[in-house]
Amino acid sequence: MNRKWTYSVAALALALALLSTGCQFYTKLQARDHLNKGVQAFRSAKYSAAIDNFKEAIRLDPSFSSARLYLAVAYFQQWVPGTVSPDNDQYLQSARDWFNDVLSREPDNAIALEYMAQLNYSETQGIADLDAKIKKLDEANEWYEKLASHDPKSKNAYYMMGVITWTKCFSTLSVARARAMMRPEDPPPLKDKKAREELRGKYWDMINVAIQNLNHSLEIDPKYDDAMAYLNLLYRERADLEGTAEEAKTDLSQADSWMQKTLDMRKAKAGMTATEAPAAGGSQ
Repeated sequence: MNRKWTYSVAALALALALLSTGCQFYTKLQARDHLNKGVQAFRSAKYSAAIDNFKEAIRLDPSFSSARLYLAVAYFQQWVPGTVSPDNDQYLQSARDWFNDVLSREPDNAIALEYMAQLNYSETQGIADLDAKIKKLDEANEWYEKLASHDPKSKNAYYMMGVITWTKCFSTLSVARARAMMRPEDPPPLKDKKAREELRGKYWDMINVAIQNLNHSLEIDPKYDDAMAYLNLLYRERADLEGTAEEAKTDLSQADSWMQKTLDMRKAKAGMTATEAPAAGGSQ
């Protein structure tokens, strides 16, 4: 074989390989540029422009996971929970589709998991039927469970599981109190023993798990006043399901303690904020 010809072929192959690599590198740079432009538009709340840039970044680089996540979030930001319109429904569906796309590639993406959980929880604002609302709350809870599994340090995951339980129980317990001719200020437990035992069988374990979850969120962040506030509310719910007035008083005592801790923590945080803020009319 002609050695010169062999060398020419090899050189051509190398040149083509370098050219291909260079083109790929340039394409990725273009994708990165569109991502940056999309982020700038997103931060300025120009979501349509942001979406166009994120889509172009994905077209240029289909493996660009950051662009996919930003695109999902951009759709989510335009969605208004509880509002019914073709455009709003499309924002919701697009957000869901793109978050699912991210999770199909990265099942442990904590950001996408949290947004999917928040999306499902926020959807309950537009649901009037109680059974349908509870079903959607259960779906949201499943997403928060996934988030907690992938990110054990997520205080929000444990907090929201507590919030969801309280939300599910509140309406039912309020109706049960009204049917028992109890005023909001009447002390627990529920006067209707049959209703109380039925609801205890349904919600007792659920409330105790929610209390554990809120306590866990406080282990992660001891200053998490929102978690303290819901511990107060959940102990009040549990008091309605207790077997005796004395047991209910114990729960109310716990609730009062958490309410005071909530107030104290919020007062302390407000004091820190005031201390850190610059004094009005300070020196120039």
